[in-house]
Amino acid sequence: MKERSAKNWHNHCLLPDGTELQEHSLKTDRDIVIGEFCQIDYGLRGNDVYVGESSKIREYVWAGGDARIGNWCEIGNDVIAHEDAYIGEGVKINGRLAVNGALDIGEKVEIKEGFEARGNIEIRNPMPVFMFIIIYLMTLLHIENEKELDRILDGIVRDEEDHAQIPLMIPSRSKLNMKLFSVPSTMKIGKKCRLHGNIRAGSIEVQQDTVIFGSLRAKNRISVVEGVSVHGNVESGSTVYVRKGAHILGDVIARSIVLHEDAKIDGTITAPHGMRIERGA
Repeated sequence: MKERSAKNWHNHCLLPDGTELQEHSLKTDRDIVIGEFCQIDYGLRGNDVYVGESSKIREYVWAGGDARIGNWCEIGNDVIAHEDAYIGEGVKINGRLAVNGALDIGEKVEIKEGFEARGNIEIRNPMPVFMFIIIYLMTLLHIENEKELDRILDGIVRDEEDHAQIPLMIPSRSKLNMKLFSVPSTMKIGKKCRLHGNIRAGSIEVQQDTVIFGSLRAKNRISVVEGVSVHGNVESGSTVYVRKGAHILGDVIARSIVLHEDAKIDGTITAPHGMRIERGA
């Protein structure tokens, strides 16, 4: 078996500009990449949608382009692909499967309400989604070496590089339900997003004009910037940065806090290692 040289690329959670998480839907106009062993109680609505092996999507999958569902996944409702669909071995779809293009389908697939495909149908086991996602990201980022994935995605998380078409990425073993959005490592939330739920991650960065209807909690740093409003508490085991123009409607609890004089915190502030006030730009 080939050794995976890129180890961290699938640990990052990246929510691109304009992402919406509300009611029963996680929605973006970009591609969606879901890691392995995830439990997501929302529907997925995007361009191309890729779901890693052994993940469970409680609602639907709606793809404006291709849909690729990994082996042994379970989808709680319909799978709709406006182009091609690739359904792995042992997948269970509790609704219907509708494909405008071609359909590649593996063995032991269950489709509760039947399927329709307008293109060719091939009964075979498609490439594992994990490997397909690596090839997809390498193509998207114009790189030839799989080892570069970690460096480039780390750079995106730290704002060192800008890739306008990076997909919405949910890392392996994440849990996303009506109360909690939990990922094992870093989370970067783009501009003008609207998210409902309490967010838990290793570290969290929230960009301009995003609204969070819930709390933020991270082991490491949390940063919120101009136009961000958080309708809940913010808690960190490290430092919380509340930049100019940010608004926290709940409490802020952290080891230390960096607070701009033109930011606003409605609740109490707890920082045993101190608080620093920033001024100016």
